[in-house]
Amino acid sequence: MGASSLLLFLLLIVSVSLSVAHNITDMLSGMPEYSLFNSYLTQTKLADEVNSRQTITCLVLPNAAMSSLAGNHPLSVIKNALSLLVLLDYYDTSKLHDISKGTTLTTTLYQTTGNAPGNLGFVNITDLKGGKVGFGSAATGSKLDSTYTKSVKQIPYNISVLEISAPIIAPGILTAPPPSASDVNVTALLEKHGCKTFASLIQTSGVLKVYQSEMAKGLTVFAPSDEAFKAPGAPDLSKLTNAELVTLLQYHALAGYTPIGTLKTAKAPISTLATNGAGKYDLTVKTAGDSVTLDTGVDSSRVADTVIDNTPVCIFTVDNILLPSELFGKSPSPAPGPGPEPVSSPSPAVSPSPAPVVIEAPGPSIKSPPAPPLAPEGAPAEAPVAEAAKSTAGSGAVDLRAPALWKTVATVSAAFVTRALLS
Repeated sequence: MGASSLLLFLLLIVSVSLSVAHNITDMLSGMPEYSLFNSYLTQTKLADEVNSRQTITCLVLPNAAMSSLAGNHPLSVIKNALSLLVLLDYYDTSKLHDISKGTTLTTTLYQTTGNAPGNLGFVNITDLKGGKVGFGSAATGSKLDSTYTKSVKQIPYNISVLEISAPIIAPGILTAPPPSASDVNVTALLEKHGCKTFASLIQTSGVLKVYQSEMAKGLTVFAPSDEAFKAPGAPDLSKLTNAELVTLLQYHALAGYTPIGTLKTAKAPISTLATNGAGKYDLTVKTAGDSVTLDTGVDSSRVADTVIDNTPVCIFTVDNILLPSELFGKSPSPAPGPGPEPVSSPSPAVSPSPAPVVIEAPGPSIKSPPAPPLAPEGAPAEAPVAEAAKSTAGSGAVDLRAPALWKTVATVSAAFVTRALLS
């Protein structure tokens, strides 16, 4: 493959990867008939979950049908009902009319929440007679109360938006009492999910009261597991002041409801309860597929499990203690090591200098100094050169009068110049 072909191939890959990105809110923003549905997608944070999925089908309701669903139900109940309209597979018009054996059960986003017992998180899709397609709960005895109306928009095999006539209601989904923030027992939930140390710390430090005061408006907690406090490199919390410990525990929570889908779509650093005018105390989110990692600038930790996700409270477990750079970023400077010992000229009597290397010149030296007086008969012929070597041995100088050395330098230089010219 040539360079130009490779470049075109890479550009094609980039364009395809960019094309699969979608934003359900933007897709529906120019369609006023779905404005109420779009608004609830944003309020429940389901829009973030839809946008974080690579392959998905969103069954949208026109304003009249959405109004009948919303009614007087709290946001947490509406979220569960809308989660049942988000299919974790790609369906367009042709696929709806080409279902194997005419009927199928498909998984919805509601099934992933852990709030759907049995098969209540599945939807029944059936190709009816006369070209109609019906939708209903997968629960035994449920009716196909909703039908396919029209195709709204598709990005093939990435996201499909289809209009249906009525909401899909699973048994008990609208009648279940909504969870109250005051009813959430944070410490009991943490202890049950292997975070006893963290639960004890927020109790004894008083940070639990801070968490509870935020619950009504929205709270997200990242609780380190018990193993995280025993891991190699974990800080000794007993060395922190009470104020520093409170700040550290507040750093493990966000003001606001931030489910996993919203975390996946976070681009900018997010503030924590510890954020104040004196320090950022923020977190950066990194996503790889379904894996979410929190980066503090000092360390990072994977979001391991969901303890609870009930609007407006969300609690996760994390693998490591989150260490803010404001408290742990500046490591103490290492003590200066011993400096190099001074080098002194050794005494000839103790450690004599090695004998200088004598280079015998086959030809006359370049710019030779005036010839010394003739040596007595029988003196060695190399005496002048050896004498010069002795005069330079102490300073480390090279005897540049040696023609062999000049020849070598000239040859290497010529080779470099020739190579440069040829290239």
